[in-house]
Amino acid sequence: MSHPAAPGPESDSEPTIGRLVSDISRDLSTLVRGEIALAKSELRVSVKSGAVGSGLLVAVAVLLLFVVTMLSMAGAFFFAWVFDREVPIALTWGFLVMAGVWLLIIVLFALVGVRFLKKVKAPEKTIATVQEIPSALKGKTDPRVTIDLPEAAATPAAPQAGKHLRS
Repeated sequence: MSHPAAPGPESDSEPTIGRLVSDISRDLSTLVRGEIALAKSELRVSVKSGAVGSGLLVAVAVLLLFVVTMLSMAGAFFFAWVFDREVPIALTWGFLVMAGVWLLIIVLFALVGVRFLKKVKAPEKTIATVQEIPSALKGKTDPRVTIDLPEAAATPAAPQAGKHLRS
């Protein structure tokens, strides 16, 4: 009685299941690395703009506290002058002028800070490519559309010198 041959690849050109799983794993890993690199490159500009804009608006808030203090001092010296004419009114004017100068600086900082905050944008390319992944996995992609990945995503990350993992 003869036994049929064990099922296996009929030729060397047909990949095995193990090879297919290995290729899928490698391709998904490359895809994820590419998406992360794309997101990093898109977010880098937004994060810098957001940090500068936020820093300027924090400076505006702190400087506003100084202006309130100066205006309070000007009011106090004005009331002192009203009740006792021997107190010089020049102190009131000095505090008012300096409060005005600081208000101009605050307005400038606020305008520049808002301009930087308006530069913060969502990572549009990353969002678009991530939305294409499910259809690509199902094989429903447009062959005319190509996705250009950043250079960092094209090669696997090499271990960096000086950084070691501890277990």
